[in-house]
Amino acid sequence: MYEEYYGLAGKPFQLNPDPSFYFGSRGHQRAMAYLEYGLHQSEGFIVITGDVGAGKTTLVRSLLQKLDPDKIVAGQLVSTQLEADDILRLVAAAFGLPNQTPEKADLLLALEMFLVSVAAKGKRVLLVVDEAQNLAPRALEELRMLSNFQIGEHSLLQSFLVGQPEFRETMRSPEMLQLRQRVLASYHLGPLDADETRAYIEHRLNHVDWKGNPAFEPEAFQAIYEFSAGVPRRINTLCDRLLLSGFLAGKAVFARADVEEVTQELAEETGVIGVPPSGQGKVDGGDTARAQAPAIPGTGFAAQAALLEARLARLEREVAQLKAGWA
Repeated sequence: MYEEYYGLAGKPFQLNPDPSFYFGSRGHQRAMAYLEYGLHQSEGFIVITGDVGAGKTTLVRSLLQKLDPDKIVAGQLVSTQLEADDILRLVAAAFGLPNQTPEKADLLLALEMFLVSVAAKGKRVLLVVDEAQNLAPRALEELRMLSNFQIGEHSLLQSFLVGQPEFRETMRSPEMLQLRQRVLASYHLGPLDADETRAYIEHRLNHVDWKGNPAFEPEAFQAIYEFSAGVPRRINTLCDRLLLSGFLAGKAVFARADVEEVTQELAEETGVIGVPPSGQGKVDGGDTARAQAPAIPGTGFAAQAALLEARLARLEREVAQLKAGWA
């Protein structure tokens, strides 16, 4: 809707992870460096964690997009609440192997034969597990056991485990000792800082041929950072609504007041965007400043539905008025 109005070639702030929009913040570059280091070592586990919406999936997909298929066979699975009996079948499915057999021994044999056949072609096998915080301890143990497949001293399978912050607690538990010993590197991906937030917004706009319309006042960028806490997905949500609001109001320049108005609407509707932080964010792990932005609690379902319906009716009226003015 607003793309044509602002002369954009596409939607810059979509919520679905798209590796073509990958933005290399300091944190993302460091996380990518750990993943590339792991690929170079060609064994063990690399663990990447981060808050919801921090850009973990986009990061991993960007890496997978760069892999040479003549050298690396990659499989990816998004875990739900998986137990040990399910994980092997999903790993097999990730690599396109039949997994109808009910016997674990048969499934392990099929996986080993696949890994050996890939190695015989001079290739390596990489398994990427997203949402790893959902894995039960026994399922993680099964993944560790798969890393035991070797030819001589060369490991046949390498794994990247990507999950939310609670996965770090899982990895610290005593029963994960043997898995921790296989971890080559671990990194926690924090939010963007204020400068990176502005650069991130401009990066995504430039990706869809932004020519400076709409323009953002410096305080608008600062407000977006404050209300989003530097979390990429929250930035996308806020900026997408901001552009829609600007289109409906015929605006070419966004000020702080525009961001605050849109933020309030989002808070009333969903509670997704919170109030701005009262002070400077704290450093998480010495890498990235984490802004503390408590979320505004959402209302009940009925109240939210009423608010959404009222907002929709208002938008429809504004669109009708704009169309009438253009006619």
